[in-house]
Amino acid sequence: MRQHGIVTRRQLLDAGISSGVVDRRVRARTLRAVHPGVYRVGPVAAAHSLEMAAVLACGDAALLSHLSAAALWEMLPVALAGGAVDVALGNGHRRPSGVRVHRLGTLRPDHVTTRAGIPVTVPARTLFDIARQVSLRTLEQAWGQALALRLATPAEVDRLLAPLRGQPGSLSLRAIVGLAHPGRTRSEAEERFLALVRRARLDPPTTNTPVAGYEVDFLWPRERLVVEIDGFAFHASAASFERDRRRDAELTGAGMRVIRVTWRQLADEPEAVLARLVRALALAGRL
Repeated sequence: MRQHGIVTRRQLLDAGISSGVVDRRVRARTLRAVHPGVYRVGPVAAAHSLEMAAVLACGDAALLSHLSAAALWEMLPVALAGGAVDVALGNGHRRPSGVRVHRLGTLRPDHVTTRAGIPVTVPARTLFDIARQVSLRTLEQAWGQALALRLATPAEVDRLLAPLRGQPGSLSLRAIVGLAHPGRTRSEAEERFLALVRRARLDPPTTNTPVAGYEVDFLWPRERLVVEIDGFAFHASAASFERDRRRDAELTGAGMRVIRVTWRQLADEPEAVLARLVRALALAGRL
């Protein structure tokens, strides 16, 4: 359904249904009240009925925002919203039960769009709004998922942040976008790692080698050491995180030690990466 099985009393009246008929349908439970004057049609809730109902209950120009918007864009899991629905108010003043109301004084027309028929903040604006609510790690995950799903680009975030400089959340989001190295490819990261190995005159690893049913980035066979390069956009979602952990567990079960190296570590602290690698190789050599 266009409104996910949700309808308002005003919409029903405008469609020519009398107030008495609406009341009878509510008593018969063919219309089920979700908020005052907002009803679900039928007994089964659609996937986004709560979000749609919350937006409609908050009046004209209301839209989904913050953690609920991040969940709708699939940048973060729904569970992070904690059961409440985040709505940014436009001209309305309603505060329905189960709805977290936000006032966004800096909201511009280009910050607003629709997804699945629900008015919602655009992904870049959503990232800015949640930057004040979540940890840096969670914000980093949301940004990585936005990149992976092609919801936002660094340029879009930069444009959005330009007039918001100094506002809470802007510095955190700028830092995360900078950490992501979105212009870097996985192959570039691997080349940088290999250059680090060559510069230290370590024995070269084999590359893209099958181990325990997986193709690993780098392998020192004698030491049974695997190094995996985490390209940010490929490893930031919750599903990717779980998949990586399962992969690591199976490689460990096959007798391998697994080290993960990120773009940020290669770019900002290569000496620390090298020291960790040398220690791991030395330890493996003594076993």
